[in-house]
Amino acid sequence: MTLNIFKHLALAIPTILTFSGLFSLSVLACTRVLYSGSDNTVITGRSMDWKEDIRSNLWVLPRGIDQNGLAGKNSIEWKSKYGSVVITAYDIGTADGMNEKGLVANLLYLAESDYGTTEGKATLSMSLWAQYFLDNYATVAEAVEEMKKEPFRVITSTLPNGAPAQLHLVISDINGDSAIFEYIDGKLVIHHSKDYKVVTNSPTFDKQLALNEYWQSIGGLNFLPGTNRAADRFARAYFLLNSIPTKTVPNYISAVPEQKYENQALASVLSVVRSVSVPLGITTPDQPNIASTVWRVVADQKNKIYYFDSATSPNVFWIDMKELDFNPTASVKKLSLTDGTFYAGDATKNLVSAPPFQFLPVD
Repeated sequence: MTLNIFKHLALAIPTILTFSGLFSLSVLACTRVLYSGSDNTVITGRSMDWKEDIRSNLWVLPRGIDQNGLAGKNSIEWKSKYGSVVITAYDIGTADGMNEKGLVANLLYLAESDYGTTEGKATLSMSLWAQYFLDNYATVAEAVEEMKKEPFRVITSTLPNGAPAQLHLVISDINGDSAIFEYIDGKLVIHHSKDYKVVTNSPTFDKQLALNEYWQSIGGLNFLPGTNRAADRFARAYFLLNSIPTKTVPNYISAVPEQKYENQALASVLSVVRSVSVPLGITTPDQPNIASTVWRVVADQKNKIYYFDSATSPNVFWIDMKELDFNPTASVKKLSLTDGTFYAGDATKNLVSAPPFQFLPVD
């Protein structure tokens, strides 16, 4: 490492320490990456970090479901236009998912969230925030244009473990477009660009970009921050995502299933998400934001395949959405992921019809 790099680090320490004080507020720490490669390949990967078993299950929700915002008398209502595959948190809300058009929605923790007042608008429970986007939009641009009108206000609540549900929402689509929705100082803030490929937690997204600009000036081959903090994970994920190949690699393709580039790309994205994950069992009592990664998801938006990688199981499994029935007459289906249940490979056939889970209402 050169003296020049040490100089840059010394100058940045006050800023880094200022932001680090924010991180101890959060209890859920996740990382999301968006990959665009050759042959119109688009893949979104994310990790879910949490301090306990989050009791997630996988659900298939068909089109035509009547939904209510579950946030009081002014709750927004809609009928789902698109079917989706989703992962729940505590089976009270959608934490992650992809719809049949390839729109992906990811919820991540953001301690700075301030949802403000309803300002006379319709209301929506936090538990349905991600599901609303999956139900209603095929593209990011479409969703952003509608959200600029702010047709509703999100009402948050407390999670079953007592933690506040302070979250921001990230979406991506088959075109490689991306948007982040945050409520800051009571106002909805929308960040929209194909360049926004990495998102973590605190601080707010604009400050994440500023911090990452500093690490880019250092150069990932010279030095990368190595802690579990959100800003450090952002810097590492950004460097790695921009380092993995976007076309077939002759040196490795022979080892890839079916020697397909798309499977190579999936492996690369999963490698990035795993590299910024927190090993299972790590706890830091005075810093509850440093929590173990409990699961990872990789969504192949081109081929409509949704991959799940549990930190408590040695196997990756997937759901092939092309094999699902999303017609309004189809039943809701479930794949149980709790109590040590595990799968390997294509688990589409293991889905079973089940009564739908109940989204958490708020006052």
